[in-house]
Amino acid sequence: MTTDLKPAPLAVGEAKLFPIVETAEGRVRGLRSGRIAVFKGLRYGADTSGANRFAPPQPVEPWAGVRDALDYGNIAPQIPGDRRHAYADLILNDVQPGGMGEDCLVLNLWTPDPNPAAKRPVIVRFHGGGFYGGSSNSPGGDGEMLARFGDCVVVTVNHRLSALGYLYLGEEGPFADSGAAGMQDLVASLKWVARNIEVFGGDPARVLIVGQSGGGAKVSHLLGMPVAKGLFSSAGVMSGSRLTAMTRDQAAQAADQLLRVLGLRTDQIKALQAVPFSTLLAAQAEVEAEDRSRGEAPRSFAPVLGQAIPHHPFAPGAPDESADIPLVVSTALDERTYRETNFDMGWDEVRQKLERRVGAEAGMLLSAYRDEDPQATAFIVNARINSDTSFRLGATSMLERRVAAGGAPTWAYLWAGPSPAFGGRYGAVHGIDVAYSMHDIRFPLAGPTADNLRLADEISSAWVSLAATGRPDNPRTPAWAPYDLAERNTLVFGHPTQSVGDPRSFFRKYWEQHGASRRSAG
Repeated sequence: MTTDLKPAPLAVGEAKLFPIVETAEGRVRGLRSGRIAVFKGLRYGADTSGANRFAPPQPVEPWAGVRDALDYGNIAPQIPGDRRHAYADLILNDVQPGGMGEDCLVLNLWTPDPNPAAKRPVIVRFHGGGFYGGSSNSPGGDGEMLARFGDCVVVTVNHRLSALGYLYLGEEGPFADSGAAGMQDLVASLKWVARNIEVFGGDPARVLIVGQSGGGAKVSHLLGMPVAKGLFSSAGVMSGSRLTAMTRDQAAQAADQLLRVLGLRTDQIKALQAVPFSTLLAAQAEVEAEDRSRGEAPRSFAPVLGQAIPHHPFAPGAPDESADIPLVVSTALDERTYRETNFDMGWDEVRQKLERRVGAEAGMLLSAYRDEDPQATAFIVNARINSDTSFRLGATSMLERRVAAGGAPTWAYLWAGPSPAFGGRYGAVHGIDVAYSMHDIRFPLAGPTADNLRLADEISSAWVSLAATGRPDNPRTPAWAPYDLAERNTLVFGHPTQSVGDPRSFFRKYWEQHGASRRSAG
């Protein structure tokens, strides 16, 4: 991944093509692409294998000479993405260059000019994939287009996942916070940004953290972590509003199930640290298979309450730690189509599912959904219902709790523009807004059209403005007022993009009243 080289004089042309930056840990060499300087595989923490496994992230040892930062570093060990469903291909879920390994505390950086005097706004993006998969090395994490369009510095981060990042090993001893190791990695990456971003042309006082899906869940947690306070100035949660962390009891159950397969106990730390990560992943896969055979959702590993995460991120209310942080919260209209495969679903099946949820009100409710969008298929409507009772309820709760707590303003957006993929069958699917937010519309969920470029201009400008000024409203979008409990103003990205007061209010009110206790039905 990196190579130590003796310093040597550079010709003028070579220096322009291969810029060298001196970080707090040592000098690194990047590569300029289309006038954007790119640095890949930058280490922000030490190798997490061996004695460092399950421990808080350890610092990088400084080095002499110049290290190349020309290619991606490792992705976190994980069970590979599954290409049996078309949606996985649409998000290029299997394209994760860099190799897999526990030396994965690396980040990637794009900057228009590594000049300490530039003081550009900084956008730090955390990848999706829940807390179990994905990486910032995937094509959708490329920051070149956004750095160029927004004249900003873009950073993407890899970190520990699944059991290696969130295995709970008890409340005592040096591994008492092992259930938060992956989140501590993200804090370490932000500390790296605070130390080093200025020499890459960024402003350490103007740092936006943003993520979609699992990335949004990570941002949700960081908003409530005391150790992260002061490391970012604004935040964005895209389709990932996470209100609660895992309790120790929940985490202990997940750990017990995995350790049973491995034939180990939580107090056998050295033995656990010696297990090859391939064996650990195989044990996770076996546990997931056992859960599915019982008709249960697979147990997951996720951030656990403890010293680093002393309370739930947004329950019962918004966290005090980020009361002064401007925040954008979003969802997509048809999030749940990414989980569905019955594209030929009929209306009778949708009605039956609704009857299991709401009983005699099913007919009325289905009529309301069909009247809202007469062109929507039964497949889309079913997914929209599932989106309203999951993603949307979480996002609305986050918005309401932020507003009730006071402090910095919060904005809301709804992505309603559908994906053209497979003739539009997925609608405005989960992840639809990622490519646009990176100003990179070449991917299958988007596509290089004039209208998609307009949408990319709008949402990218919003994120750059939030990073630069603490407000997402900008000249490219309609006026975008903060969210409040009276108007519930929301920017709806679509054809056209428009500011709407309490969009789809009937469904919001209905599911807030009836959905919390019934959303798991069907």
